[in-house]
Amino acid sequence: MSGRVLVGVKRVIDYAVKIRVKPDNSGVVTDGVKHSMNPFCEIAVEEAVKLKEKKLIKEVVAVSCGPQQAQETIRTALAMGADRGIHVEVSGKDYDTLGPLQVSKIMAALAKKEDAQLVILGKQAIDDDCNQTGQMTAALLDWPQGTFASELSLENEKLKVVREIDGGLETIKIKTPAVVTADLRLNTPRYATLPNIMKAKKKKIANVKPADLGVDLTSRLEVLRVDEPPQREAGVKVETVDDLVGKLKDAGRL
Repeated sequence: MSGRVLVGVKRVIDYAVKIRVKPDNSGVVTDGVKHSMNPFCEIAVEEAVKLKEKKLIKEVVAVSCGPQQAQETIRTALAMGADRGIHVEVSGKDYDTLGPLQVSKIMAALAKKEDAQLVILGKQAIDDDCNQTGQMTAALLDWPQGTFASELSLENEKLKVVREIDGGLETIKIKTPAVVTADLRLNTPRYATLPNIMKAKKKKIANVKPADLGVDLTSRLEVLRVDEPPQREAGVKVETVDDLVGKLKDAGRL
């Protein structure tokens, strides 16, 4: 497979930041909060770059949907080794309601436009934990999919994917073009070095709008309310089994 790979890179609140809910419970606070690339997207970029280093593909294209700040996430992917970027401009209310279905439509449209042979995405994002975009993209394209990949190799125009499943590992072979979602153990992403960060500033990022791709961003979901999880109560130590039973009865658990 000597073609092009599209890699989705999502801008999310950094994993080390403590999430705060807005006072009106309409969502989480994002203003003035550090953002970075979704960790599973970093793994996807690393895998695509490794395929290029092995000369199994020709080009890696990083794609991100969001406001102007999403270009920072694309630049990170370019510094890791991607060749060019595509920024799909989504802002305002459309960005607030942007979900897996809308992103899947965008990725599917770009895959056709760019004549991609492979789409690699993170298995999920750490902000919404949806784990839906890869599967939906494959469905819209009618392409084979290898989800939760912990190992990926190319064998005679077929992808060998080792998948992480509840019972252990499952190995499948799928034809290209295909969609793959990266799991945690697929690889360890490299750090972007200073020389590569400087080179990334010269790489091209194309700006497109969803309408240019014929994608309707109308959401079918409505978020009614966002709440913080309830505070956990402190545990209680008991001396005997009888004390334990008594406590459980008092709490209405028995």
